[in-house]
Amino acid sequence: MRAETRRVDDVTIVDLRGDLVVGDGDEVLHELFEKLLAEGHSKILLNLSHVDRMDSSGIGELVSGWKQARRQNHSVRLVRLGDRVRHALHLSQLLPLIDVYETEKDALTAFK
Repeated sequence: MRAETRRVDDVTIVDLRGDLVVGDGDEVLHELFEKLLAEGHSKILLNLSHVDRMDSSGIGELVSGWKQARRQNHSVRLVRLGDRVRHALHLSQLLPLIDVYETEKDALTAFK
């Protein structure tokens, strides 16, 4: 799993690539959330367009980071979910809880 960050105005966009699974992606996502929240990034957009698989560990880290951000009055949103990732999030019943957008433009507009 690789994560590259970029900024658009006051939104930090994280482009994730690879599998968000135990032993790899879950650790990357955990460290990423710790770093971004410690640095005070209050608007985080996770681009999941290049994430092929997500298991329960990846979902757990996503939920953990999302909850930690909410406790600090920060916002985490998702954009461009692939079919497999969308299905995993649907099965875990997270889709009604986490804001998901089809395009980056729509997600950035929603942060305003």
